[in-house]
Amino acid sequence: MARRLTWCEISLGALQANLAEFRRLVGPACLLAPTVKANAYGHGLVLASKAFAEAEADVLCINDLWEASILREAGLALPLHVVGRVTPEQATEAFGLGVSLVAYDRDLLDALDAAAAGSGRRIGVHLKLETGTNRQGVGLDEARLLVRHASGLRGVAVTAVTTHFADVEDTTDHAYARLQLASFKAGLAALRAEGLPELKGDIANSAATILWPEAHLDMVRVGISAYGMWPSPETFVSATLTHRDRVILRPALSWKTVVAQVKTVRAGEYIGYGRTHRTTHDTRIAVLPVGYYDGYDRGMSNAAYVLVRGMRAQVRGRVCMNMAMIDVSDVPGVQAGDEVILIGRGGDDAVTAEQVAAWAGTINYEITTRIAESVPRIAV
Repeated sequence: MARRLTWCEISLGALQANLAEFRRLVGPACLLAPTVKANAYGHGLVLASKAFAEAEADVLCINDLWEASILREAGLALPLHVVGRVTPEQATEAFGLGVSLVAYDRDLLDALDAAAAGSGRRIGVHLKLETGTNRQGVGLDEARLLVRHASGLRGVAVTAVTTHFADVEDTTDHAYARLQLASFKAGLAALRAEGLPELKGDIANSAATILWPEAHLDMVRVGISAYGMWPSPETFVSATLTHRDRVILRPALSWKTVVAQVKTVRAGEYIGYGRTHRTTHDTRIAVLPVGYYDGYDRGMSNAAYVLVRGMRAQVRGRVCMNMAMIDVSDVPGVQAGDEVILIGRGGDDAVTAEQVAAWAGTINYEITTRIAESVPRIAV
């Protein structure tokens, strides 16, 4: 395969150190389940999953069966848990891949039971309990009916109840999240009373895992923080206020490209589509072979900076589909082939996913997950 001129470097040491930090937080009895959906938050599905497996993750959380098939083909034998939708038509495939999954309707339970018929095996199901986010899930009364229905199915084992917080990472006022946690614990107790005393509970995402030991329960689904990023500034502030700011997270992803061309643009000339930047003096411009097709957001236009030779260089003009231009007037000696850091550390400076997200008017999750899968991920 031809070498691309933009790539991501993924630190295996950082991934494994982050997982070790969460193991320290939750202890040995709680299942540690890093989430590797969305191409492992942009870090490379197989690469990150293997790193987490070597770091002794208990489970890997994915979104769909397509991801499960990729991981199984890559030789990952670790338990896989599907948190997104699996349809009744996919029941046979799910059973063959040996996953556990989230369910919230009788049709899926019946299809899973049929898929497992005669095998002597049961497929594990986590019932999704609605606690106030109003995405996937059902209320407690309907969950009770599903538990009773599943009790008559030989191929299905309801092993856990799950839910998801609406805003635990979005605010320092956790009153609503506390209500959700209380509602979930009450629902879990009620469903255990339906003849399932060993029923497990999992509710904690990255923020809840960091902030609330009481939310760890039986399994934590650590997402963005497994990759070394804080879920939000509010989570960092909350951790500081609760004296849990000693959590050490190591960003694992660096995104790089190279200089394709260096040229001088005379004073008064325009740069790029739409003529959104006009030079006020003779300006040295470096053209980069990366654009919004690769995931370098158009919001970077005239806003972001990158690192070249350890120095900052501003993006000038609009980010194009496959190119971007930067001002290297104050960076001596730049030439074609020089490495450029879009996200990551260079010299004494760094560009973080959080900074890039601020320029694009979004969140760090979106910045890394939108890096195109065609951009190679290289383990370092």
